Amino acid sequence: MGTAKFEQGVIKVENEREFGDLKTAIEKAFAAERVPKYLKELERRNIRVRNLDAAFAADVIDRAAGNNGGTARSLYNSLPVSDQAQVREFYLSKLEEVDRAVRAKFHKLYQYY
Repeated sequence: MGTAKFEQGVIKVENEREFGDLKTAIEKAFAAERVPKYLKELERRNIRVRNLDAAFAADVIDRAAGNNGGTARSLYNSLPVSDQAQVREFYLSKLEEVDRAVRAKFHKLYQYY
């Protein structure tokens, strides 16, 4: 008998426009040419890379994405909990995709403790 491969269930996004705008901002912040600036700003503010709430509160994603301060936070806060969970999951997947050399440079941000 073969092992069954886990497949994540698809949860429908309720607020597609806001979700899409926030996803775009996160993608911009993690773009290869912008991610060092994003990580440097997190480092400057002593925010761990996995602390999405603190990143929103400090407008770090907005700065890296070139948006007005408060945009990402207000988009996130306007989403229902199910959409917020999907944003969080997307964010965590993007931070793991960062180039290893860049991650090594900012290794303290990636540490759990």
